[in-house]
Amino acid sequence: MYQKLLYSTFLFVATGIFSSVFGQNITVVLGPDEIGENQAWTITVTVNNERLKNYDNFPDIEGFRKRGTSTQSQTSIVNGQISSSQSVVMTYIATRQGTFTLPPFKIKVNDEMISSPGKKITVGAPVQSQQRDPFRSLFDRDPMDDFFGRGDTEFVDVKEDAFLALTTNKDEVYVGEGFTTTLSFLVADNNRAPMQFHDLGKQLSDILKKLRPSTCWEENFNIENIEGESIEIGGKFYTQYKIYQATFYPLNTQPIVFPSVGLEMIKFKVAKNPSFFGQNRKEDYKTFYSKAKTIKVKELPPHPMKESVAVGDYHLNENLGSINLKTGQSVSYEFSVYGEGNISAIDKPKVSQDNNFDFYEPNMKQNVKRENGRVVGAKTFSYYLIPKEPGDYDLGEYFRWVFFNPKTNRYDTLKSNYSVSVTGESQRNQVIENKDQGSFYDRIAVADNTLHSSMDGNWIKIGANLFILLMLGASVFLVFKK
Repeated sequence: MYQKLLYSTFLFVATGIFSSVFGQNITVVLGPDEIGENQAWTITVTVNNERLKNYDNFPDIEGFRKRGTSTQSQTSIVNGQISSSQSVVMTYIATRQGTFTLPPFKIKVNDEMISSPGKKITVGAPVQSQQRDPFRSLFDRDPMDDFFGRGDTEFVDVKEDAFLALTTNKDEVYVGEGFTTTLSFLVADNNRAPMQFHDLGKQLSDILKKLRPSTCWEENFNIENIEGESIEIGGKFYTQYKIYQATFYPLNTQPIVFPSVGLEMIKFKVAKNPSFFGQNRKEDYKTFYSKAKTIKVKELPPHPMKESVAVGDYHLNENLGSINLKTGQSVSYEFSVYGEGNISAIDKPKVSQDNNFDFYEPNMKQNVKRENGRVVGAKTFSYYLIPKEPGDYDLGEYFRWVFFNPKTNRYDTLKSNYSVSVTGESQRNQVIENKDQGSFYDRIAVADNTLHSSMDGNWIKIGANLFILLMLGASVFLVFKK
C-alpha cells in the first residue's frame, strides 16, 4: 500500500588485465561547462601505469541522473618499456534545463583519495523529455515496518514480473570473431512484487566461474555500478540491470556452451490486510534462473594464413615522415590497424625483406575501448627504415597485413598506399656487422670445451725463436774472431 522505490547501486572491484612497474598517476577529468539537454556529461577517472583496482561511487549531481559507466584501456611498448592507462567514465543525463552546481568532491581510487574542485554546468536547449525512474520496479524496506509491532498477520506472495536473462548479440561466429554476452536482471514496469538484490558480489563471482568459457579470449566490460536502463521487449517496457557483460573471441571450433545460472533475490511477501501500525511485508528469497545457450563456432574459409590471421572489421591508418628519401638516412613510418575486433591479438604486419631497405623492429602502441557492447581500438607499429638503393618504390610491396572480415565473409589485405623516391649513392654492398659477442655468460653456450695441450700451438713459435738466437750468436762469434 505504502511502498517506496529502492534506488541502489553496487560497487565491485575492477579486474585489471595489466600492471606495470611504473609509478601510479590518477587523474579526474570533468565534462564541459555547457551542454544541450540532449547531450551527455561525463566524469572520467584515469589511472596511469597501474591497474584500476577499486573506486568509490561517483557523486550525484542535481539536475542529472547517472546513465552508467564504460571503461577503456591503453597499452604502449616503446623501446621495450611498457606503459599503460585504464579509465572509467561515468555518464550523466540531464533531467531539465538550467544551471547546476557540482560541489567540490573527493573520490577514493585504488585506496587513494583524489580531490576535484567541482564546477557549474549549464544545460540549454534542445528540450528532451525526462526519462522514467529506472528503479521503478524494486522496493525498499519501509522504516515504519519494524517500528510498530502488530498481531498475527497473513502474508501473501505477489507474483513477480521479472526474469534473469543471458543474451548474446550473435548465435553463430567464426573462430576469432567476437560476440558480446550480457547477463541481466529485468523487471517489468508493471511489476508489483517488492524485490531487491543481496550479496551480489559473491553470487556474481560464483556465477562467472560457470559462465566463462575456457576456449575464448575475454574482454570484460567491468561493470562497476549497476544502473537501471529502460528497454522495450515485444511491446512491453522493462528496466534492465546489467550485472555482467563481456566480449568473447573463440580460439577454436568447439561450441561455446553457457549453462543455466541462478541469481537469488530478496522477495518480500506483503500483508493481506496492510496496516499503518504493523509489519506490512515479510522478507523471503527466490532464485531466478537464466536459460542455457550455445554459440556455434565455424572454421575460417580455406586460406594459406587462416591459422594466424586476425578476425574483425579493420582499417589502416599510416604515416610516413617523407616520401623523398636519401640512401643511408632513416625515416619513420607508422602502420596503424584500427577497427572492431580482438585488438590484443593483432600481430605486426609481414614485412618483405630485400637489399633495397633495412627495416628495424617496430615499437608498439595499443588502445582498447569497451563501450556499448563493442570492443574497438587501434594497434600502431612504429618502424624506422633506411633506404640503401636509389629508385622509386611502392611501400605496399613491403608492408602487408592480412585479416578475415566476418562482415563480408572474405579475407582482405591492408597494405601501404605510400610510394617513395630514393636518391643518393647505392649502399647495397655496405654491410654493417655486429661484432658484439655478448657477455661472458652468453658465450659459455657456444664456447669449445675440448681440453688441449698448452704446447700444441706454440712449437712453431719456439723453433723460430731458437733459430733467431742461433743466428745472433753466430754473428757475435764472427765479429770477435775478426
